[in-house]
Amino acid sequence: MSLLSLSEVSAFYGASQALFKVTLRVNEGEVLALLGRNGMGKSTTIRTLCGLVPAAGGEIRFDGHDLRRLPPHRAARLGLGLVPEGRRCFAGLTVEENLTAAARPGPWDMTRLVRLFPRLGERRGQLAEKLSGGEQQMLAIGRALMTNPRLLLLDEATEGLAPIVRQEIWAAIATLKRDSGLSILLVDKSLRELRQVADQAVVLQRGETVWHGPMADLGAEITDRYLGV
Repeated sequence: MSLLSLSEVSAFYGASQALFKVTLRVNEGEVLALLGRNGMGKSTTIRTLCGLVPAAGGEIRFDGHDLRRLPPHRAARLGLGLVPEGRRCFAGLTVEENLTAAARPGPWDMTRLVRLFPRLGERRGQLAEKLSGGEQQMLAIGRALMTNPRLLLLDEATEGLAPIVRQEIWAAIATLKRDSGLSILLVDKSLRELRQVADQAVVLQRGETVWHGPMADLGAEITDRYLGV
């Protein structure tokens, strides 16, 4: 069953069109990888479906709701959990305060979250600004999970992290896929890791969907044409 669907979505930054015809679908319990070279519209797609960038055309539906008609906070309450590019933790709040600030009732609570990211339990009373980059990324993911979302949106969740921390983040994503039943839409450049967790893939080229299908079918021809340097 489709949880999120975008159909020929367009969007602008001022007078510049960033999205032309973005079409994708995320089913219940599915992991979708959103792929493309830098500047092809991946983050803009995430921001547009969350309402942070207004959609100029097309259709965005989440669990039967027309997201184009809702402000971002209403979309979030429907079950969108965003982990934005750049983390954007509340620097002057502690780890626990960051996690509880947006918490909503549901299966994700501090106990369960600390099982996923034990380091957050160890740093519970520490200010977010004092955490390492990897710890801040765990905190950003944890904060989104504490909203008890139905769809987790991960925008470049492993970018710029040390290899060992990247492994921890990918292990957490694999655990979420296996144990939580969450739907996940993720943007990342690591094809090797994506192939281990993603069910489906969508490739963007200049703000338009140019390929979609099972991740297992994403072959060398497509990756060389649209993802290669």
